[in-house]
Amino acid sequence: MDEGFCVIEFFDGPHGPDSDYVHISANAAYERHAGIPNVVGQKLREMVGDEADAWAARYGHVLRTGEPIRFEQELVATGRYLSLSSFRLEPPEKKHVAVLFQDITERRRAEKALQELNATLERRVAEALAERRLFAEIVEGATAFVQVADQDYRWLAINSAAADEFERLFGVRPKVGDSMLEVLADQPESQAVVKAVWDRALAGEAFIEVDTFGDPDRERRSYEMRFNVLRDADGKVAAAYQFVFDVTERLEEQARLAAAEEALRQAQKMEAVGQLTGGLAHDFNNLLAGISGAFEMIGSRLSQGRTSDVERYLQAGQGAARRAAALTHRLLAFSRRQTLTPKPLVINRLMGELSELIRRTVGPSIEVETIAASGLWPTLVDDNQLENAILNLCINARDAMPDGGRITIETGNKWLDRRTAKEHGLEPGQYVTVCVSDTGTGIDKAILDRVFDPFFTTKPIGQGTGLGLSMVYGFARQSHGHVRIYSEVGQGTMVCLYLPRHLGEEEVGLEETAAPIDESQSAGEVVLVVDDEPTVRMLIVDALSELGYACAEASDGPSALAVLQAQGRIDLLITDVGLPGGLNGRQVADAARALRPELKTLFITGYAENAVLNHGHIERGMEVLTKPFAIRDLTARVERLLR
Repeated sequence: MDEGFCVIEFFDGPHGPDSDYVHISANAAYERHAGIPNVVGQKLREMVGDEADAWAARYGHVLRTGEPIRFEQELVATGRYLSLSSFRLEPPEKKHVAVLFQDITERRRAEKALQELNATLERRVAEALAERRLFAEIVEGATAFVQVADQDYRWLAINSAAADEFERLFGVRPKVGDSMLEVLADQPESQAVVKAVWDRALAGEAFIEVDTFGDPDRERRSYEMRFNVLRDADGKVAAAYQFVFDVTERLEEQARLAAAEEALRQAQKMEAVGQLTGGLAHDFNNLLAGISGAFEMIGSRLSQGRTSDVERYLQAGQGAARRAAALTHRLLAFSRRQTLTPKPLVINRLMGELSELIRRTVGPSIEVETIAASGLWPTLVDDNQLENAILNLCINARDAMPDGGRITIETGNKWLDRRTAKEHGLEPGQYVTVCVSDTGTGIDKAILDRVFDPFFTTKPIGQGTGLGLSMVYGFARQSHGHVRIYSEVGQGTMVCLYLPRHLGEEEVGLEETAAPIDESQSAGEVVLVVDDEPTVRMLIVDALSELGYACAEASDGPSALAVLQAQGRIDLLITDVGLPGGLNGRQVADAARALRPELKTLFITGYAENAVLNHGHIERGMEVLTKPFAIRDLTARVERLLR
């Protein structure tokens, strides 16, 4: 029961016969209503000694006479006011009385408050009238348009601001008692709009609506209308009221802001396109330098009647052309229009040689760890494009860890149910995953959703085309999979490729070649050539060797510094500006000058010199040659610097 219930048993005490009782039974609601826990076994005079006589007298009368009673009494010990009923349990010899009760404390308080309220009725009426006058004055003086209408669309109240605005819009001034439908009878379009919104409110709906009102031949304005209902004593909707605000200027400002945001997005797009074209120009200039230089050297050899080296330069030019095609494939990848040659493959087969390539690419300051899942399923995938995708992710990871860190490449099997697959944008089923995680700077959640967008990059201008992650995304989707990214600022980033499981057998066959760095030991003036493009490096070395210069080579910044520290004599440093390994060409030159203050330096780059070398502010003994360059221009610069 919700009500409290107990059975008490009287016994003789020091205060006389049947002067005390003990609780022998009670329900769970007893504590809730009386506020006394664990009452069974407790005696009256031990529980409420100061009140015991009154309670014993009440229930003692029931015991003696057998007459039930109903009464209300405060249990002072707990501050509860109780409504009680009591009756004797037969036979009388048992001396048992049952008690049923409820906590009516809140009701008594309300009654007491009502009594006090009634006692001050006159004062309260005066205060209420003053308060209503105050609110009426506030509403009347408010700039908001306030209207109240009954079920017949007649105004019960309207403030001056609303009446003025209504008259300005519709040419007629409303007053209390008028029907808004009747005053707009000669303006059927406006009448229909007004009726539609008031119908919703008078039907009991509380809502906010923004709409435009006014005679088409007069000024039209936009308004935010806040509707609510007034109910009678039975809860039925008797009327509705509205607070209205003119939001015309606000909406116009929002429209202007939206236009400005669209213009900003367009500007950002153009900036991204600029980043794209800058990055592509750099890569293509590298390749064009190799191609044009190879052709120039072929022409030189043929004019001299020396044909033994022609095949070598042909291979170099063809290799550069192939790499140019590979760059085009990157452009096609994110648009999902590249030509893929998928074949069944267990991705773990790639990890050995690929991880070594990645270690060489990211440099010694970054640890590369591979975790290959045992029993990995095969997947149908283009192995070359998969390698490119993983390499791209590792390069991004490297760039996010300028001070070093750890890259982890992990493979695994995943079974996605319908709910998880929907969250990942995939079909339910079995997938093979390749996840690349780093301990780098992480990506802000505000831009995390944009990282796969074409042209989007967080790198400075000239250091990224915005194609890397777009290519990975396009490759994954074209392979019927997906890619997901997880990142925490300051903690690192994980990018996971999901590729569908292939139920057939795998095919094995991967090749990779690497060209070793050759250091010239010839006599004469010594030139250190630093470029990550082997073809460009070879052409420069060959051209200078023919002029009698001895050449040492390096493919990245750390290797160049190692040569500078170990080589006895170096007269000239020729270095590309954009280098892998964590050091760019300018940083290599600065470190070289620290070791050899008089060392001459020739920068070669695919960018205009102002864009890459501190806006043209280079030191004495330094020059810049842009790619693609003619071999004769290179040799002329070298001779001029060494003179």
